[in-house]
Amino acid sequence: MDINGLITQYGYAALVIGSVAEGETITLLGGVAAHQGLLRFWLVVVSVALGGTIGDQLLYLLGRRYGERILRRFSRHQKKIRRAQKLIQHRPYLFVIGSRFMYGFRIIGPLLIGASHLPPKLFLPLNILGAIVWALIFTTLGYVGGEVISPWLHNLNQHLKHGVWIVLAVAIALALRYWFTHRHAKDEDD
Repeated sequence: MDINGLITQYGYAALVIGSVAEGETITLLGGVAAHQGLLRFWLVVVSVALGGTIGDQLLYLLGRRYGERILRRFSRHQKKIRRAQKLIQHRPYLFVIGSRFMYGFRIIGPLLIGASHLPPKLFLPLNILGAIVWALIFTTLGYVGGEVISPWLHNLNQHLKHGVWIVLAVAIALALRYWFTHRHAKDEDD
């Protein structure tokens, strides 16, 4: 089975699992696969939204249960944590949906939200909405990116062959240099 067959067969499951832990790269790749016709665009969006929702929900629940204990370990950042928790209390909609798009908040955001004791009945729908918007944006970016790299992907086999030949040539050149250097040093010792 080739790589395209594997993507077609296991792609959606891989997207769900991959987007639980890490999202943007997996989602972009899913968009590229949709552009290539290996996966369906809307099923990519649903898969990564589901994975993102599950991941953030688990982190939120972890934050509700152990958040205070976990956040105390970040003693140097207590001022920022308090500021974020105030923002969560005053603008929960903005923070829950927006934390997906803030660099560095992918993991700490849901933990902070859980630790701030935002009610689950408010977090869950906002989490789902944020995951859908996020999945739609990044899958679309991957799809559009697939248009740009599509010609390169079609020539991937040729690129790989060139890469192997370049690596082989560099390895031979380094081996010859090493051999001549040691041979020259050996001749001087004699």
